[in-house]
Amino acid sequence: MQPYFFPYLGHFALIARCDEWVVFDITQYTPKTWMNRNQVLHPNGGPNWVSVPLANGSIAIRTADARVLDVAAARDSVLGKLSHYRRKAPHCAAVEAIVRDTFNLPAGDTSLVHLNVRGLDAVCRHLGLPFKRRIASELALGLPPELGPGDWALEICSRLGADAYLNPVGGSALFDPQRFAERGVELAFLHVAPYLYSAAGFAPLAGLSILDVLMWNDSAEVRSALRAAEIVEPLAA
Repeated sequence: MQPYFFPYLGHFALIARCDEWVVFDITQYTPKTWMNRNQVLHPNGGPNWVSVPLANGSIAIRTADARVLDVAAARDSVLGKLSHYRRKAPHCAAVEAIVRDTFNLPAGDTSLVHLNVRGLDAVCRHLGLPFKRRIASELALGLPPELGPGDWALEICSRLGADAYLNPVGGSALFDPQRFAERGVELAFLHVAPYLYSAAGFAPLAGLSILDVLMWNDSAEVRSALRAAEIVEPLAA
């Protein structure tokens, strides 16, 4: 999966079902996506963007080469947009600690991928989720030079010796079940229903960043929501 910035609950439902997670950062970077921004609640209700400005965010680079413009400034901006939660959200202090931990990159490291992976690490620790992950650009995968959108996962699975692949159901049209079967890789999809929860007077909004989910729900409640996701088998080709 691409390295998203504090992604929505469904991302962690997928992590909870996987034995190993591959951070997919070896293709062209796409600006204005979930890789460097996400949404939390606005103080007046509705969604509010939190983002990480990049020094080189363009389609001319690989995702692995994306660099944060100013790590400390981005951290402070995110924390500033979360500050209104302190008045009402019961778990604000824990979420702010997750954000600080995520942005505490080693000196000189401005990699967006490393930042986002630290975010996944921090959230998984908070939730008590095992998270074994590898970063594609750091592996000697030896992939063919030209692959279609539905080919990357199968080729990576084959090279890592995986016998199953799980993807969000929204991307099911990209994949050919027969090709996976021919290579001995079981293909399945995960369906995650919208997760709505009480937010102290704010209108419920599904699909916000995991940061918002964790503001209002304790770890046990979130783990229960993750378990509610359903695995869907692909239709026969």
